[in-house]
Amino acid sequence: MSLATKAAGTEPLVLRHDADGIATLTLNRPAQRNALSQGLMSALQSALDAIAADRAVRVVILAANGPGFCAGHDLKELRANPGRAFQEATFAQCAKLMLSLNRLPQPMIARVHGIATAAGCQLVATCDLAVAADTARFATPGVNIGLFCSTPMVALTRNVGRKQAMEMLLTGDMIDAATAKQIGLINRAVPTEELDGAVTALAAKLASKSPYTLKIGKEAFYHQVEQPVAGAYDYAARVMTENMLARDAAEGIDAFIEKREPKWCGG
Repeated sequence: MSLATKAAGTEPLVLRHDADGIATLTLNRPAQRNALSQGLMSALQSALDAIAADRAVRVVILAANGPGFCAGHDLKELRANPGRAFQEATFAQCAKLMLSLNRLPQPMIARVHGIATAAGCQLVATCDLAVAADTARFATPGVNIGLFCSTPMVALTRNVGRKQAMEMLLTGDMIDAATAKQIGLINRAVPTEELDGAVTALAAKLASKSPYTLKIGKEAFYHQVEQPVAGAYDYAARVMTENMLARDAAEGIDAFIEKREPKWCGG
């Protein structure tokens, strides 16, 4: 199944494929290295909105066609529309899209190959998990063209240490997949030929968990991480209490005690 915004006479900008509770969204502007035009962002937003309401989907994979994952914003489109209104609309649309990734009830895994630069690096940092080919490369290179990567910075600084983030932002230099894993930008770097298998295995593992538990856990993670420690504990204790009273928690604990596989009921 595909779900996407189309430009006239072109392929869908985002492809969707569902199997075994896993929805794979594939960015589909390969000739432009999947640069985030307004059209591509609209297509991805629509796909996320549909998935958020789809109870059959337990996990989402974000992949890309072509030689690279995502080269950031579409600079040609931005320069062709230099007025303030277009620029503001583009970056507001991007902010909404990134927040939608965080607020999506299902966990989201980035499957990264080639380059992920600027807003493409932001996409990787915003996804809940990321698995990359060991040949992948990452950068926030805006500084090299006089356009500091201010919006990618938001996600980057919430994933990696300040010194590492500042080095990427101030130099614009590429880092390899091994370095990205070391600083916490991605979870795993695997040989290119093993990328699909590694992503699928991780997605299948998540899909075997209680969808209800994953949903409340993801929501709680992003809510508490921005709070002071005391407030975070107060909030997390309330979430734990609600979770403990849910049917899936009762089923999961009983299954553990009885040494059997749980049968999730979604609540």
